[in-house]
Amino acid sequence: MSDDEKVKDGAIEYDVSSLTGAEKSALLMLSLTPEDAAKIFRNLEPKQVQKLGMEMAALQDSSQSKVSSVHRAFIEDIQKYSNIGLDSEDFVRASLIEALGEDKAGNLVDQIILGSGSKGLDSLKWMDARQVASIIQNEHPQIQTIVLSYLDPEQSAEILSQFADKVRLDLMMRIADLEEVQPAALQELNEIMEKQFAGQAGAQAAKMGGTKAAADIMNYLDTNIEGALMDSLREADEDMSQQIQDLMFVFENLIDLDDRGVQALLREVPGDQLQRAIKGADEQLKEKIFKNMSKRAAEMMQDDLEAMGPIRVSEVEAAQKEILTIARRLSDAGEIMLGGGGGGDEFL
Repeated sequence: MSDDEKVKDGAIEYDVSSLTGAEKSALLMLSLTPEDAAKIFRNLEPKQVQKLGMEMAALQDSSQSKVSSVHRAFIEDIQKYSNIGLDSEDFVRASLIEALGEDKAGNLVDQIILGSGSKGLDSLKWMDARQVASIIQNEHPQIQTIVLSYLDPEQSAEILSQFADKVRLDLMMRIADLEEVQPAALQELNEIMEKQFAGQAGAQAAKMGGTKAAADIMNYLDTNIEGALMDSLREADEDMSQQIQDLMFVFENLIDLDDRGVQALLREVPGDQLQRAIKGADEQLKEKIFKNMSKRAAEMMQDDLEAMGPIRVSEVEAAQKEILTIARRLSDAGEIMLGGGGGGDEFL
């Protein structure tokens, strides 16, 4: 029997609190038939599909007690939030609008309730960054700008990483200058994508781009690329680079989170990831993190850090980026409030 298992009422029960949400979701999905799992996948966002699929593929043999305990926890959660008797379509629509707002929920509601597939520009959300870069590399820079402004910042950062430094600079400045796209331009771009995937455009001008969009994309870039691009932006347009930098959220800005926000973030971050990330943090931020952990957990983390030995800066920065991704997700969900700020393999 493992450390996470205990005997309860004569049966072995697994402590599901030791599992991440992704691990529990992967176990549930692998318990379904391929057909039922496919139905769930169809209602997830591209990044969610990728993350969950990778978690499922990496899952090793699991004990029956672990699987059964995950099932029981899931059923208990379902019973807590059961809404039997409500019109399902209205409930899904209302829930998504409440969670995401009218604009973001619109397309998702259509995909789930109306069964519309991904079309036009939306088709690109399901593609690998290299594929998208290959599709748009020969298009006019203005089309490339609209595509990068339209897609999620994390995906746009991956796509931008495929371009040469000079092209990156030009596109980032165009994104920062962009404010909205007229219907005719969006229609034309959707038609270009429609030749391969089919799609339709909306009738109103779409607000996209701007310095906030540029900052969001910069947040997801690899640290080396981000630093080089920011230097180039500063040389090309100092005011614009400062506006973008002011809107960026970097790891050191976590010091501005209130205690409740830090605690909410720590609940979502794996211990080994946190350990790598704070290896390179300043003492003030470390103290804030330790203060919001239990005394025993803080002492163990401090002992582990002392015994850790040298670690590459690139590993520290990668862990910090992953934690910032979690922080932005919690912020989007309204669970924490983020501010703004800005910021060779060495060893720390």
